[in-house]
Amino acid sequence: MKISKKHLVLFILFIVPLLFYIYLQMGTYNFGKLPIVTKNVIDVSNIDKKLKFKGKVTVVNFIGKDTTDSRGEIFNLNEKIYKKFYGYTDFQLISFVDKAYKSQTEALQKKLSKYTNMVKWKFLYASKEEINALYESFQTNEKLDDNIHTIKAFIIDKEVALRRGESTIKKLKKKKLFGYNMQSVAELKNDMFDDVKVVLAEYSLALKKNNRSEDRRIKSISNEEK
Repeated sequence: MKISKKHLVLFILFIVPLLFYIYLQMGTYNFGKLPIVTKNVIDVSNIDKKLKFKGKVTVVNFIGKDTTDSRGEIFNLNEKIYKKFYGYTDFQLISFVDKAYKSQTEALQKKLSKYTNMVKWKFLYASKEEINALYESFQTNEKLDDNIHTIKAFIIDKEVALRRGESTIKKLKKKKLFGYNMQSVAELKNDMFDDVKVVLAEYSLALKKNNRSEDRRIKSISNEEK
């Protein structure tokens, strides 16, 4: 059977966009979730009651004792991650610092705040023992150095679990990322950015799904009452 030009045009105008929309919807709800490395890491609320991992998507880094060495890492993290996500309600960034170096770090904070809205970035001053205990609960394959510092930044989800990514950089292709190298702009920009976005999207989609289920439940109750 021959398809007329008119029918072909109608197909292109109406059916193709519909099929494309369905494809996008399927892709949106079936994206790969970021794997969990460690469940039930120590919540930051055990160190400071004003803060908590629970209910937030948190980027964590460990500055330790010397902000001089980690200054470049902090600026990279700020430009490639924090500034991209601080507008999200469920996002926060927490930096752990040896409490003996509070004044030094406050100078760094002041410098950052000149061109960055620090509303979602908290610097937590704690003892060496507290910082080490929290970090060890991540159960990664590396330890903090003698300055209670690591070049890695980490993603903690709302259930207080450590997530990991997989490198997309050519020379590191498929390498499992238990943390993201803050000295590498490429790793932050190409891998961590996408992975934070995936975790945020995961909760956003779950919320929409729950809202739709609740709407259906309310409608069902309303229909029963009629």
